[in-house]
Order: sequence, then C-alpha cells, then structure tokens
Amino acid sequence: MLGVSAAEIEIRWGKNVEVSGVGLGALEVLQRTNWSRSQWQQLLSVHAEQGNLLTDLNMPAILGSYGVESNQVRFAPQFPFEPGVNYRAVFRPENIPGGGGKPISSTFQWPLTRTQATTRVAAVYPAADVLPENILKFYIQFSASMSGGRIYEHIHLRDASGKAVQLPFLEIDEELWNRDMTRLTLFLDPGRIKRGVRPLEEVGPSLEPGKSYTLTVTRDWRDANGLPLTADFVKKFAVAAADRESPDPAKWKVEAPRSKKTIPVRVDFKEALDHAIAQRALRVIDPSGFAVAGAVELDPTDHQWSFTPDQPWKQGAYQILVPTIIEDLAGNNIGKPFDVDLMRGPQLMTNSMVKIPFTVR
Repeated sequence: MLGVSAAEIEIRWGKNVEVSGVGLGALEVLQRTNWSRSQWQQLLSVHAEQGNLLTDLNMPAILGSYGVESNQVRFAPQFPFEPGVNYRAVFRPENIPGGGGKPISSTFQWPLTRTQATTRVAAVYPAADVLPENILKFYIQFSASMSGGRIYEHIHLRDASGKAVQLPFLEIDEELWNRDMTRLTLFLDPGRIKRGVRPLEEVGPSLEPGKSYTLTVTRDWRDANGLPLTADFVKKFAVAAADRESPDPAKWKVEAPRSKKTIPVRVDFKEALDHAIAQRALRVIDPSGFAVAGAVELDPTDHQWSFTPDQPWKQGAYQILVPTIIEDLAGNNIGKPFDVDLMRGPQLMTNSMVKIPFTVR
C-alpha cells in the first residue's frame, strides 16, 4: 500500500483547491491514470456547503478540471468561487490505487469585497416587444461580472397567467458566458422549435403565437462579489408567427456616407438580427482591400447596423463583408434556414461571405 498519511495532507483554498502532502508515490500513480471526471470526484470533491457534511456530500459536486501539478492534486472550478458562499472539499486517499487512509474535509468562504449591491441586468436581447414563436436565444447583459453555476434557478419564463413554461431552456453544464462574465447566452430548447422532432411533438412549443410571456431574472442571483442584483429584471413580450425564412442581404438598404466626413455608413436589415453576431461579424473593406477601423453600433431593435470610421471617409468603392453565419432571431443563417423542410432539403450557399458594395462620393 502507498504511504499516504492523513496527518501530512493539507487542503489549501484559493482560486483553485490544492491538496499537498499526498506523497510522491501516490502522485506518480495519479499522473499515470486516465481518469474520468467522476473518478476524480471520488478522490477530491468540492461542494457548496449546505450546513452539514452528510447533506453536502449528497449534493452534486462542483464542476471543474483535475490534475497533478507542483507535487499537488489540483482542482480548478469551472466558475470562480462565489464570495460569501461556504464551500466544502473532501479528499479521500483510499481512492488512490493502492492507497489508503481516512477522508480529510475542509471548509472555506471566499470573502466579500463589497457590501452594497450595485450590479443589475443592463439589457436583455432581443429588445423587441414582439418576438417570433421560434426565437432561438436570449442574451442577458449585466452591468458587472456575475457568478456562474445554477443559473436556471434565477431565470423564469411564464405565460400571461403567471404559469411557468415547462423546461423552456436548453439546460447545459457548460454555461455560455463571455470572457468577463457580463453576458450570458441563453438558448431555448431547439427540440421544441424544430418541426418533426420528439420534444416538439410530445411536449409542445415553449412559446405560442398570439400569446404573451414574461422573462424574469431574479435579484437573488449573485454577482462576482457574492452580492445580489439590485432588483428583479422583467421583460414582457408578445409572440408572433414563426420565422422560417433566411435573412436576404439583397433586400438590405445601405445608406452611404460622404467623403471627408466621419459619419456612419448604415445598413437596414429589414428585420431584427442576432444582436451579438451582428455586432461583431460585419466588416467594412476600403477600395484597396483593407479593413477599415471604426466603431459598430446597433439600433435598439437590432434592425439597423451602423459603422463609424476612426478616420474620415475617402472617395471610392467600399464593401461590407457579411459572413453567412449571421443569424436572425430564429437562428436562420443566410442561405440556410434553421428549421428546413426535410423534403426540399436545405438551401445552402457556396460562399462564406456576402459582399455588399457602397460608394463614398
């Protein structure tokens, strides 16, 4: 049996959980293993503390990655530990192949760095009051960095009578945050959008045309400092018929600027497009074929896109490059509807970019 002494083992808390004193022999064994996440969790599990050891261990372990680094067993949480929340780590040396010893437990609370709540939901996109029945996703924009994990406890979709919509969202372990955790991408369950699939046939759509709904983000959601939001956020919207047509750049209207000015070039999409993709995907190319530096802005309904150059426009023929991955609110790409008629087959475009010309005079 490997020499693993409980007296020498120490659990240290920081951004990661590190277990030292395991012994070189045991570490070498662990380095040679090809364990799954569930196997690592049998050795080292980290839980949000519920008040006692038995209850804690019956709760799902926090997700993250495991490994052996600098002569320590290390756990890196998928999301940062939340300030003000109590955590418990349990290391079980008996689960090292050839090892033994009693479990070692440690608790920790990341300190609060603020005392007054200031974080709020800054916006929810799409911002429109009327959305298609087959809307694919929402973006929730916060005013500051948020905590991750258990997000679906704080987001609720209800009909006009206040009744909760049954499992409307695609609940996945890998939460879809931007890098600084200020924007969450929230997908509705595609199985209740695409025609001919079992969830839609058995459960029905999450949204129905002609009806009204409320999307609520509750204030008990904690930010990166462990403090709640300043208030609930409520978005009310009505539902229109499904949109199953692809965006068509040939129908877009371009308003070209004049030379020697820094006024924006504007594009009217004739419909609302996906907020995040439209904001980052379109590019302006100058007459020499180089990208123009500048700032992008969308109107409040995501129908219009504008680009203001850093330097005044020069005369010439410009292009707006539009990748075909751009989407409308229902996830329809250019040339590829999200929900195609399987008998007709998808209508795919061969080029990855659509070029929209405009002239600066």
